Amino acid sequence: MREAGEGMALPLRSSEETRREFLARLGLGACALTAVGVGLTVLDYLEPKVLFEPATEFKAGHLQDYPEGTIKFDEEHRAYIVGGQGGVFALSAVCTHLGCITRYHADEGVISCPCHGSRFDAEGNVAHGPAPRALPWLEVKADADGNLTVDTSVVVPHGKVLKV
Repeated sequence: MREAGEGMALPLRSSEETRREFLARLGLGACALTAVGVGLTVLDYLEPKVLFEPATEFKAGHLQDYPEGTIKFDEEHRAYIVGGQGGVFALSAVCTHLGCITRYHADEGVISCPCHGSRFDAEGNVAHGPAPRALPWLEVKADADGNLTVDTSVVVPHGKVLKV
């Protein structure tokens, strides 16, 4: 006599696969998909993530473009180039309060922050708060022909003027 359930299974055709074979293929597929994902992540990690910022040095014209009392704003580099008494100097246009970009008002002769009301004189000194300190002075250089170059990454002492 036969045991219960013995011989009750249907014979498998060669084209059919067992559950074990199906799960094995599914597992291999999941591993392959994971390997591809890891590979793509590694390739992305190896690619440099660099922020290209504009150069800190820029050409500001010629010495003769800045007679005494001239203030020109370079919007791209956020700097003022000033023809002052005895020479040329440059100021940062970034307010020392919260980093807003200031504007020069020729009619009043002041540089002001449009956001928070700070006011600076033509030499960058604080005339009215809330700015805690004066605008930084930037390095100005001239070549042999008198062409000016301003470097916004170099802060110089207040009062350092490029002599004309």
